[in-house]
Amino acid sequence: MALNPAAVGSVGEPYQISWTSKDSLLYAVSLNVSSDQLQYVTENSTGVQQKALPTMPVVLGYGQGTAESNPMRNVGEFNFANLVHASQAVTLHQALPVEGTATVQSKVVAMYDKVKAAVIVTEAEAKDSAGKPLYSTRSSVFIREAGGFGGERGPSGDQNVPPASAPDHQITFQTSPDQALLYRLNGDRNPLHSDPNHPAVAAGVFPRPILHGLCTYGFTGRALLNALCGGDADRFKHIEGRFASPVFPGDALTVKMWNSGAGEALFETYVGDRKVIDQGLVRFS
Repeated sequence: MALNPAAVGSVGEPYQISWTSKDSLLYAVSLNVSSDQLQYVTENSTGVQQKALPTMPVVLGYGQGTAESNPMRNVGEFNFANLVHASQAVTLHQALPVEGTATVQSKVVAMYDKVKAAVIVTEAEAKDSAGKPLYSTRSSVFIREAGGFGGERGPSGDQNVPPASAPDHQITFQTSPDQALLYRLNGDRNPLHSDPNHPAVAAGVFPRPILHGLCTYGFTGRALLNALCGGDADRFKHIEGRFASPVFPGDALTVKMWNSGAGEALFETYVGDRKVIDQGLVRFS
């Protein structure tokens, strides 16, 4: 099995996605949003207009694409069991509607040869029904035992490193032991997050099913939204971060934030003293 560095630049076919008010409500409830923020968890409360959480683009479009819309179809062969989500960014070009349709197109923008592993970076652009930019995402995956294909080494060193000083803001959210069972209803039904007899658990890679990385990402987004945007999704513009280590359902997630300039902050997410998301950057108005 070998990766194909010529796949950089591959573009998937555009495809249509749609989501409903119920999808927006489910995403918020799956991140434990409660009655103190009714705008995210109800659609018919008196004097309250429903809104979508700004990290919701990471779950939009599950199962709505085709093989032709996936630019990863050209990257070559590798063992999917060796693939992990490495980083995720979301940029909002306008407020995400609670329901709607969009046209999405994805492309492979980089493939890095780390000798014993590989990193593949993809980007996706979503446009609304009027053809205006709605949101964009940038994701990277790390694939063990897929290096040595002759590609560029790629960037090294940490980015968005916070200062050694105490954080300017800190929020802790408690996840539930059943958190992954709820979050999976957004579309990611990978049994690694729900099956206690999954091969990775049976082999001792993990002691039990792990929480979706994007669930941790969503909780992190909630903390940033509340601390930096006053809970107003319209003010939230961009989030990026790297997944550093796994989280288990029932863990408490502590998000630490450092102001780094006007409308910008650095962040890290912890379980106890263990860093689970690092190199985090958020932009807001």
